[in-house]
Amino acid sequence: MQMSLVHGPLPVVVYSLTAIAAATLLVALPLVVRRAQGSAAQSSTEKSPTPQPSIAPLLAALVSGVIGLIVTWLLSDVFLTFGVSLGWPVIITVACGFAGLGFLVAAIVVADRRRVPRTAARRTLRAIAAVLVPLTLATTALRVDAIYGEYQTIGSLVGYSPYASIDDIAIHRASMTVAQWRSRARTRRLPATPAAGTIVTADIPNTRSHFHARRAMVYLPPAALAATPPRLPVMELLAGQPGSPGRLIAASGIARIMDDYAAAHDGLAPIVVVPDQNGADSHNSLCADTSQGAAETYITRDVVDWTKRRLPAAHDARMWAIGGFSQGGTCTTQLAPRHPDLYGAMLPVDGELKPTNGTVAEMTKNYFRGRRADYDAQVPVNALAALDPAEARGLALFAGAGVRDRESLRNMRTIAAAARKAGMDDVTEIVVPGTGHDWHAVTAVWRPGVDWFGARTGLGAMTKELKDYPQVEVQE
Repeated sequence: MQMSLVHGPLPVVVYSLTAIAAATLLVALPLVVRRAQGSAAQSSTEKSPTPQPSIAPLLAALVSGVIGLIVTWLLSDVFLTFGVSLGWPVIITVACGFAGLGFLVAAIVVADRRRVPRTAARRTLRAIAAVLVPLTLATTALRVDAIYGEYQTIGSLVGYSPYASIDDIAIHRASMTVAQWRSRARTRRLPATPAAGTIVTADIPNTRSHFHARRAMVYLPPAALAATPPRLPVMELLAGQPGSPGRLIAASGIARIMDDYAAAHDGLAPIVVVPDQNGADSHNSLCADTSQGAAETYITRDVVDWTKRRLPAAHDARMWAIGGFSQGGTCTTQLAPRHPDLYGAMLPVDGELKPTNGTVAEMTKNYFRGRRADYDAQVPVNALAALDPAEARGLALFAGAGVRDRESLRNMRTIAAAARKAGMDDVTEIVVPGTGHDWHAVTAVWRPGVDWFGARTGLGAMTKELKDYPQVEVQE
């Protein structure tokens, strides 16, 4: 279940088998066909040679690849079937998959022609081509997944979680401030802590909202696992849609980021709480209180109240951040301005300009009982404009987008401009080269984002400027 789909032996074996089988087929098919044609020519009275049928698979590959490219581009960028552009790396990968399948189908047809006798060579060709069909599909799927980084392990495909319940570990109440912890660290008087943090699952009660959420994921840094932990800052992070808390933990690499941070800061790092804002992969709650569930109340009240009560978490809004990817990024920029008493920072990546599940008219009818004003209040730029200057100054924005996701880049710049107009002093825009609407962009943004949030909350000063971090470009 924990075997990687992105790195390690599984993708290497699948790619290698596909390459070997494809090379064998490419070499063997013309040889077998020519031999069959030679035999046919010797027994034929016709003077003109039979055309080479081995050209057919190459033509089929070309035609199939072009069709796959056009269809995928139309679905991705013209009809926006998936809500966002898939990006050219994915479009080209899918087109290559179409080309491979077209070649294989044509190769099987060529091998079945009467001019190729029923020999062991023919049977071998058909077997190789048949095996290459699932291998081509698997290779294409693995490559697309590697581009997005969505499914990291076999277990993530079926919702498997290797993590224990939070009820199975001992968590103590906070007994000091972060400043006191750091003071003790300087004099080597810290309590015993593990070398790394831990990830657990949790059923967060929906006491106020009655929202039906799936199990949440929680990362606890080493300091949170001490017998006398400090009151730690909190990052509440939201996956996209479709998505889940488990997939965010696996795909974002947030635990590694936090463990690296804690190793450099005497075990200190933010607590990470990843609640489920949708209830199911197929459902989009809009992160709002609607006729389809009180998701906003769940995220901002039930989750926050449970975290402060159950974990060694700070209570001050400045010590709390909310962040997310894709739909989770949209939720971030609509919820934080609506609840400045709870959150002091936002870390969205590849978010949208507004909650989206159909047209505005459809959402107004299906979610907000026909009240357009209720929908408009959820739009991030409107929520930011509604802040008073004091509230705006208490908020900070650290936003990011993959450079190939042009729509998200435009969205980020629009949100950042609205934040500055509202009076926010700390606004940062990060662009990630070589990425699009994918989890690689999330990881690249949140690594410096954790350092930035740690500096805001007193965990430790940033040791380098943002422009010196790898994989990111800071927009001026």
